[in-house]
Amino acid sequence: MTAQLIDGKAFAADVRAQVAQHVKTLKDAHGITPGLAVVLVGEDPASQVYVRSKGKQTVEVGMNSFEHKLEADTSETDLLALIDQLNSDPAVHGILVQLPLPGHLNEDLVINAIDPAKDVDGFHISNVGLLGTGQKSMVPCTPLGCLMMLRAHHGSLSGMDAVVIGRSNIVGKPMAQLLLGDSCTVTIAHSRTKDLADVVRRADIVVAAVGRPQMVPGDWVKPGATVIDVGINRIEKPEGGTRLVGDVDFDSCAEVAGAITPVPGGVGPMTIACLLANTLTACCRANGLEEPQGLTA
Repeated sequence: MTAQLIDGKAFAADVRAQVAQHVKTLKDAHGITPGLAVVLVGEDPASQVYVRSKGKQTVEVGMNSFEHKLEADTSETDLLALIDQLNSDPAVHGILVQLPLPGHLNEDLVINAIDPAKDVDGFHISNVGLLGTGQKSMVPCTPLGCLMMLRAHHGSLSGMDAVVIGRSNIVGKPMAQLLLGDSCTVTIAHSRTKDLADVVRRADIVVAAVGRPQMVPGDWVKPGATVIDVGINRIEKPEGGTRLVGDVDFDSCAEVAGAITPVPGGVGPMTIACLLANTLTACCRANGLEEPQGLTA
């Protein structure tokens, strides 16, 4: 391996430490405690684990954690009523509705019912529009984490050629907007891109967020490029059992890239860390206070 490893686990720990310090300052100087409300509908095991982790880390940085667990057959009317209640609660600065929702609930309707100022996932249509037009917004957590790591590694990203593989509303599209905001030349590639390998080979920065295990081999990567692997895929091991891999073939890409994130331990830990950072930012904005430096886009 020749590439430098970008340690997302260590980076996320540093972000959480910065958030905790800012939270302490808010409490000591202003008597304000940021609050994050997480809404979980149903019994999805992966979502339950994720929500528990969010709640634990929220408390660890000194914030208030409000968890609302609803039955899988909860009506849309009842869910929207809860969101309206949270929108009006001054103790709640961030609201996150855990996705996916049960099939009878309209995800777009639910997300857009959240007060955009409390939309710490950054999925509300108003925040999408603000980000796309270069205005102050709440930014989706995973792309924000990727941007933080890229800035820390490179300093300025200005003029760099970036390729984002994947066009989802959660990662691909907002990631491209953030890179444009940092003056990169950005290409969004996807499964139907012609000559995808050639498109990726010209990139100084590759962000793989397509959801296909080990899709990007090392011979697609420009020597010295920075590879940010957003994918989390579980595959079977030849000897039995399973293991987690990303969207890039780590071993072959690490021989060529200048820097690379591992899976696990790369982008994943940054998602919750940035959720906490977004909650802190939302709290500061709600109270007319200076936003934390280095924790926003």
